[in-house]
Amino acid sequence: MTFDKWLLSLVVFAPLVGAGLIAMTPRARKDLIHFVAVASSGLALLLSIVALARFDYGSTGKMQFEANTSWISTIGARYHMGVDGISLPMLVLTTLLTFLCVLYTLKIMPKPRDKRKGFLALILLLETGMSGTFTALDLVLFFVFWELVLVPMYFMISIWGSERKEYSAIKFFLYTLFGSVFMLLGFLAMYFRSDVGGAHTFDMIALQGQHFGGVGFQNLVFLGLFLGFAIKVPMWPFHTWLPDAHGDAPTVGSVLLAGILLKMGTYGFIRIALPLLPDAAKDWAPYIGALSVIAIIYGALCCLAQKDIKRLIAFSSVGHMGFIMLGISTLTPTGINAAIFGMIAHGVITGMLFFLAGSIYERYHTRQIDDIGPGMLQKIPRMGVIFVFVGIASLGLPGLAGFWGEVLALLAAFNPAPGLPNSLFRTYMVLGGVGTILTAGYMLWLIQRLNLGVLREKWAKDRQIDDVRSIETLAWAPLLAFVLFLGVYPRAIFDITTGAVNGLTRVFR
Repeated sequence: MTFDKWLLSLVVFAPLVGAGLIAMTPRARKDLIHFVAVASSGLALLLSIVALARFDYGSTGKMQFEANTSWISTIGARYHMGVDGISLPMLVLTTLLTFLCVLYTLKIMPKPRDKRKGFLALILLLETGMSGTFTALDLVLFFVFWELVLVPMYFMISIWGSERKEYSAIKFFLYTLFGSVFMLLGFLAMYFRSDVGGAHTFDMIALQGQHFGGVGFQNLVFLGLFLGFAIKVPMWPFHTWLPDAHGDAPTVGSVLLAGILLKMGTYGFIRIALPLLPDAAKDWAPYIGALSVIAIIYGALCCLAQKDIKRLIAFSSVGHMGFIMLGISTLTPTGINAAIFGMIAHGVITGMLFFLAGSIYERYHTRQIDDIGPGMLQKIPRMGVIFVFVGIASLGLPGLAGFWGEVLALLAAFNPAPGLPNSLFRTYMVLGGVGTILTAGYMLWLIQRLNLGVLREKWAKDRQIDDVRSIETLAWAPLLAFVLFLGVYPRAIFDITTGAVNGLTRVFR
């Protein structure tokens, strides 16, 4: 059907149209600006839900809602878009989180507040880049959307950020751009070595099954892709831009950065590096697993040393993304299913944690843990309860969303794909298990320092510190519901992903 063919294009470009309309709206028309932002992001969310409803769950990894037409004929680049069980959950997560961020800004706008027009337009532009990355099936198209994300996030941090915002924005931009250069070289190398009907191609589907001249060449190309994707994840030791970017980004910038942008790196491994370069993936898997385990333990230890609540949550992302990459490194259906589930769970939980951190800062005007607590549960009990709920979900409590991705990644490490060293990956499993204990330690300690104990007198007398507001309830309720729903019923994700993951990992069996 024609509607199905262009459904993804509508999801991707509806926010871009909204950004254009906002750009043409007079700055004084604040209500109209917000209306356009809510309407365009809401339309994208609605259309992604339509895609979810019309998706054929019995398909074994075949791309659906495909649009495939000529784009840049000179180099053979095509406008090729589509989703399968791997990319569809990421698309829905993108549209949901962006819509909730726009709702949040209706009442809580970062300073300078007189530039809300530019801020909302950048959020919508960012949504187009993120959604396009998860739906592109042509390497050139993928790269365009990948790079598009850099610009709005750079300006969101550098204009609406705090403290060292210029330094953090430039660091984020340069790190990611550095990785993108090597990723692009990898794309070009695959293009010139490809032979599909006597022609070169950038098409991801057509490139599957190409051998590109042997394992040595594959390993070299994989290195280029690894640098591009690993910096975005970010994997240790490429993580150093993340705490700075999160620490100085505005609240919704941190939510989108943690909830979606980091997943672009892990998605790149699953969508491009593994299926296009399977022989190199086997060679690289033990090293990726080692870096993942280091990230898990290192991230947790860094969290124990943090005094700033946003930096602590940022370092926690390093550890959580380590579990996701550990699952990917096993090259098994269980591991990659765990990785995708972990991506969704991390987006919901850590996005919610950054929402909470931003709202706490709005009230206390500090991000220092010891200055905020103890006794937050006494002063603002509803927010304190929500923080406890999300915190224990982040540490992986069974029955909540954070549990399944971590435990299944560890389970997959016990029995990796044939050809991978079993004893080495089982060592990774043990070390990852130690990481879960450290994760519980830093999160419970954070909850204790913020929530428990006797409220300080200066906060007890401050009447401007109010509890959860109505706009916060509206923006947070869907995320809190998903934290519980996905923990109780993980099949909601696994039923979507399993067919596509089985097709992807068939080459590694």
